[in-house]
Amino acid sequence: MQKNTSHFSRNGDQTFPAGFQWATSTESFKVEGAWAAEGKGETIWDRFGHENQAFNNHTADTAADSYRKVDIDVYLLRGLGVNTYQFSISWARIFPSGQKDSLNEEGALYYDNLINALIESGIQPVATIYHWDLPQALQDKGGWTNPSIVAAYKDYAAFCFHRYGDRVKSWNTFSSPWVVSHAGHGTGEHAPGIKDYVTASYQVTHNILKSHAEAWHDYNDNYRKTQGGKVGIALNSDWAEAADPNKPEDKAAAERYLEFMLGWFAHPIFIDGDYPEVLKTQIEKKRNECPSSAPAVLPSFTEEEKARIKGTSDFFGLNHYTSRLVSSSVGGCTPGPEGVGDFQAKVDPSWPATASDWIYSMPEGLRSLLTHIKTKYLAVNNVPIYITGNGMPTNDSGDTLNDVSRIEYMRGYISEALKAIETDKVDVQRFTVQSLMDGFEGNKGYSERFGLHQVNFVDGYRPRTPKQSAYFFAQIIEQNGFVSRKQDYFEGVKISPPRRSTPLPPSEVPSASKAKVKVSHYRFSISWPRILPDGTTKYINQAGLNYYKKLVDSLIAANINPQVSISQK
Repeated sequence: MQKNTSHFSRNGDQTFPAGFQWATSTESFKVEGAWAAEGKGETIWDRFGHENQAFNNHTADTAADSYRKVDIDVYLLRGLGVNTYQFSISWARIFPSGQKDSLNEEGALYYDNLINALIESGIQPVATIYHWDLPQALQDKGGWTNPSIVAAYKDYAAFCFHRYGDRVKSWNTFSSPWVVSHAGHGTGEHAPGIKDYVTASYQVTHNILKSHAEAWHDYNDNYRKTQGGKVGIALNSDWAEAADPNKPEDKAAAERYLEFMLGWFAHPIFIDGDYPEVLKTQIEKKRNECPSSAPAVLPSFTEEEKARIKGTSDFFGLNHYTSRLVSSSVGGCTPGPEGVGDFQAKVDPSWPATASDWIYSMPEGLRSLLTHIKTKYLAVNNVPIYITGNGMPTNDSGDTLNDVSRIEYMRGYISEALKAIETDKVDVQRFTVQSLMDGFEGNKGYSERFGLHQVNFVDGYRPRTPKQSAYFFAQIIEQNGFVSRKQDYFEGVKISPPRRSTPLPPSEVPSASKAKVKVSHYRFSISWPRILPDGTTKYINQAGLNYYKKLVDSLIAANINPQVSISQK
């Protein structure tokens, strides 16, 4: 464990430990595009979009076109100053059929190029092996409900370790697997759109846990000694508090909420290889109450499988976005977490809303959740915690560059992470802001924007423009936390995001040639207010100035001619 040297100074400065990892992230199907380029196979999200199941018939066909913009995306990362970048690998780009005998070398080379560009820029690559985009060929055989997927995933993970592990030293086997089980196979809101919270959702979790364990053991047995990396899993969870803290039944309900979300995956991996006792007891209770229509069927692990799963993570990855107030209820025989778990969840109306109907800002929940994780899951095996995802969306209309609401969200959550480190002695070593740029947000299409950089999805070139939040995050990174100044440019005018989004036209496959083009010139504009907030030299915004300096230096270093326009807007 690294020495904790963070501090809260008398003048208000708040800094993170030396060597803290500042990261941002993307996910393959959300930004890469090139959905059928150079041998890539179809994914479940490709099929989902093509069947018009996403918002306004949007698809991931082109997305942010990151497949063709590695250099530009790395320039954005250098401009931010991050030392870590988390991206996911598309299984279908590597193995179009999902099986190792279908290796697509062009797809594998794409990730070689990305990883090499990151390392050349001094940025640590963090690779997620699976972030939701299953090859459709495997889905046609049952996907995550078919036990045979465990072997297929192990082969895929082993290829990634072998091919990229000499350079990638931090691996997430899965990111937010709860979403795959819950939204992909429970509610059906996500690809592959299966609505079966009685059987399929639980079977999916079962096979994901076994797949994760096999990947971890493969790395541990065959690669750890020579590559020296870490393999873990990025679990997502809300924080849950009792709606009425004076009611013991509400406190118990809040605990059940956490067990049905976080414990479903964390308990087997970090405690004893098996599902939480509360989860098993609650499902057994429902089986007895509902003999003709049991709302949940929980598979069981063998003793050998439990031993295989227990302890298979070198860190605790956490994706966290929001919190819930939970009360006890009678769920009856209704499938799904609330019905089976006998709880109801809501939000406090005073919590700031976002463009998402499920993300409300409650930063204190992050600190509470981090402390909960330390106490419950890391008491014996005290691995570090990496915050592998935190962010909020704004709508795609209005002043999308002046994203003050995101800045306030980031300020709150980063501050609470620091309190957990300094006051609660939680070993948090990384903070990942989601995400580097706007992308295809699953069933929401392009109607929700998570990016630090705006992507123009109407322009076929998909130009990127930094938002105010990008400058704010660059300042946080530069200072390794919060350093007080006489004037904080980012306090600005508070803008409440609108609650309804304006439809965008569907993304289309560009008709241009698929040939790769070497970039020789890069045109961008400098925003006058970013550098001189009041239009004069009375106050120079150093963070904004540094951003452009880093961008220009990066372009010149890559033999790319910067072409600068001076904007007065």
